[in-house]
Amino acid sequence: MFRRIPRRFAAALLVFLLCAGAGVLAAAPVDVELTVSAAISLKDALDEVKQLYTADNPGVSIATNYGASGTLQIQIEQGAPVDVFFSTAPKQMDTLESKGLLLEGSRKDLLRNEVVLIVPRDSALGISSFEDLTHANVKQVSFGQPDVVPAGQYAKEVLTHMGIFSAINSKAVLAKDVRQVLTYVETGNVDAGIVYSTDALSSSKVKVVAQAPANSHSPVIYPVAVIKASKNAAAARAFEDFLSSSKARAIFQKYGFTLAAP
Repeated sequence: MFRRIPRRFAAALLVFLLCAGAGVLAAAPVDVELTVSAAISLKDALDEVKQLYTADNPGVSIATNYGASGTLQIQIEQGAPVDVFFSTAPKQMDTLESKGLLLEGSRKDLLRNEVVLIVPRDSALGISSFEDLTHANVKQVSFGQPDVVPAGQYAKEVLTHMGIFSAINSKAVLAKDVRQVLTYVETGNVDAGIVYSTDALSSSKVKVVAQAPANSHSPVIYPVAVIKASKNAAAARAFEDFLSSSKARAIFQKYGFTLAAP
């Protein structure tokens, strides 16, 4: 047999539960959702950085939009609701800054990368240099579309510096972003590809056969900035600051990036 709870006790319990519930509601943090548009080459590292940040800041959620920096730049110019932009090259950030679309004082150079030539892990073509791409047995070479993909822009600079761009251009399989280049090489759909060293490190299906000389292309610098139209500028600045923290930098370095500044 169950005993009936006395009315006075039941009433007190009800008041306690209502007050406790009200306290929980009052203590709940206000949610802020940030949208970060970032170069696809940052995906692995930035996903981990984002996870660490949101774990320490439960009131903030971060939606990431990855793609070619040029494509992301155009989206921002067209009014896409973006809070933070993390580019693979200064060019796209320069354009946004010239149009007054960056929050003043928020831009900073954060990371560096290297340009490398990769082939499928089991390739038997004997490719060991960029010059080898001109050989008749090399049929297809992939790199990003130079106009919108910074990795493609750097690839064109390297090939032009070496005087072989015209010869390679006829074999080119242009990709929408650097990760697509990586996929083409991984699957053996092309004989070689030009990517960042961090992309090559992320895959066991490819191997690096050459690194582009530093003087053959513009420095691969990753700038980050808060977008002026952000509705959560303070939270965006806080996340941007975290990207420069020792915790975040350790993650970026783990994935093969180097720091643009100490």
